[in-house]
Amino acid sequence: MTFKTQTMQEILRILQSLRKSHTQIAFYIFNPDLAEGYAGTKVVYEKEDYIYRGYKTWVDLAELLKCKILTPQQEKPPLIRLTFVPLKETSFHKESKHDEKYGIDSQFSKIYKMEEPAFLYYYEQALENIHISQRKSVLNLGINRGDEFQVIQNILEKKIYEAIKFVGIDHSKTAIAYAKSIFKTKNMHFYSHDINDLNTLNLKKFDVCISIGTLQSPSIDFKPFFMSLIQNYLDNKNSAIILGFPNSRWQGGEMLYGAKVPHYAMSEMGLVLSDILFCKKYLQQKKYRVTITGKSYLFLTATKINI
Repeated sequence: MTFKTQTMQEILRILQSLRKSHTQIAFYIFNPDLAEGYAGTKVVYEKEDYIYRGYKTWVDLAELLKCKILTPQQEKPPLIRLTFVPLKETSFHKESKHDEKYGIDSQFSKIYKMEEPAFLYYYEQALENIHISQRKSVLNLGINRGDEFQVIQNILEKKIYEAIKFVGIDHSKTAIAYAKSIFKTKNMHFYSHDINDLNTLNLKKFDVCISIGTLQSPSIDFKPFFMSLIQNYLDNKNSAIILGFPNSRWQGGEMLYGAKVPHYAMSEMGLVLSDILFCKKYLQQKKYRVTITGKSYLFLTATKINI
């Protein structure tokens, strides 16, 4: 099967149909290295017509079809062979709801968000926006094994990092035990605890709060919890917050763009956008400067405005 002048609409329909019954889908395309331009640009090679599309177009298509794309194979010029392999259905989203769904031996523990540039880039950008090097205390809700703290440790000088008090809280006992085994300096504190019951920990106020994909848990009443968090655990004078809202799902070893919502066949952003806009409006009322960035995770970053 060779795609020369077919439109993307035609290609999409063909591949959608083949995906239903094939364990691999191989096809030939015009080699993107032989031309340049935007997707859809018409090119002529040795008197034959082709439509140019860059590799990003094909990677995006594979993701939309929930496929892994194998390494392109060189064929007789000007063609290369692409192969799409449907992703396995394995996903932590489908695991039963038990105490260690996010524990160290779970499907979730196989995910390393910091190895995904679409996550790491915007997280580091958020840390830069809140001037993390100038902070004195950081609270992380849903810290799990400590990946977000590891990034901070990597970007700060040792002396500055060890002068900051870090507190990480997570429901998973095994994840917290792992984090304690990794972060052993005196400034690191970890608690296995239900974040719905933060008041029993007798925590002081922090100048930074970070929470990635945790506050949207079904067990948390999001809006009242968020308002309580701002009022009771953030310093009123010079505080900042980073919230990460998942706009993706994990399946078969891949991070797929678009959050899956119950009772919807496709990804749907209404709920996540509603939560983000609520947080933005509330924080602006509390005199925070708010920015929203990201892609597969949407990052709300807010810093207190000094008046």
